[in-house]
Amino acid sequence: MRKPVPILFTIPNFITAGSGRVMVNILEGLDSQRFEPAVCVLKRGGSIEAELEARGIQLLELPFTIPPKPYGTLLQRARQAAKAFEPYKFDLWHSFHYADDYTEPIIARFAGAKGWIYTKKSMMWGSRAWILRSILATRIITDNKDMPKMFFNQFGLQKKVKVIAHGVNLVQFNPKQVDRDAYRLAYGLPDNTTRVGLVAHIVPIKGHSLVIEAASRLPMVHLMFAGRLDHHEYVTELNKQVEDLGMGERVHFLGNVTDIPSYLAQMDIIVMPSLKKGEGCPVALLEAMACGKACVATDVPGSRDIIEDGVSGLLVPAEDAQALADAIHRLVESPDLRQQLGHQARRRVEEHFTIEHEVAAHERLYSRLLGLPS
Repeated sequence: MRKPVPILFTIPNFITAGSGRVMVNILEGLDSQRFEPAVCVLKRGGSIEAELEARGIQLLELPFTIPPKPYGTLLQRARQAAKAFEPYKFDLWHSFHYADDYTEPIIARFAGAKGWIYTKKSMMWGSRAWILRSILATRIITDNKDMPKMFFNQFGLQKKVKVIAHGVNLVQFNPKQVDRDAYRLAYGLPDNTTRVGLVAHIVPIKGHSLVIEAASRLPMVHLMFAGRLDHHEYVTELNKQVEDLGMGERVHFLGNVTDIPSYLAQMDIIVMPSLKKGEGCPVALLEAMACGKACVATDVPGSRDIIEDGVSGLLVPAEDAQALADAIHRLVESPDLRQQLGHQARRRVEEHFTIEHEVAAHERLYSRLLGLPS
């Protein structure tokens, strides 16, 4: 019987890397008889590490990147860094590093890897380093269908690209009933209010200010923002916007919410108002849809792959507060439409965006690269 193939997954850390859960979902789902995953971080920390160790997944803390300058000694320094990885004999490296670093594939090759893959998770682009990172990659996984033509339609890179959307755990995220009085009492919500939720790190690209502007035109709506509040300048701007619009009693910053399924169950509508630049593949939107929620998202890369407009949710033009307000108002006025869209949203995720789909797509790609039977 063939021994499992050792694969190294790399990520800067599990403290701030939002893609950590996505990566772990993949490596935990791999067929253990065919693949033996390990993880390398630049800095240890975060609750996910304990989960990995409990599952017997090896966790390394080693420098898998180095500064590219001075260029004259880059290869020499990369060869030295690779020595720490040589004893593990990883056949394949899969990088979830979010930056435009191109030293990792050099280190991986010196360490004996047969291939180096990276997942392009965000819409950041523009530097020559991204091009070099892509040229050195064996394969590139993109989170949405817009990335190949936007970023990789040059230097023959498109041949390397494989689109693999993220998946959701359908057991963890599912439609369920909760005691709605819990939130009503905790946040002083009126009985007849409509709760509009947004799950996202509170940073400008997520479009919180747009939702606040839209909700200012909808007096029956209360906003419930779930997400980290560590972008202090932006949070200050949002608080001033709330004050200027006289919405202090209708906008609620919940901070980092750990039980997202229960939070989603408390909401009537979920919004994902990302700005024009778009997202990789917004997992928060998939989770809300898996919970049977009617969702409104902006028609941007990432979200437009997930929602079928008018079938499994509503898409509106990006950065258009009135269009967003109109879509929310439409759902506020029609509980039947909310139920219909929520039902189709769950079905959409079941058919196209499960963890099982995501893992299987990765296994097929790894097998092709390593010459294994699929």
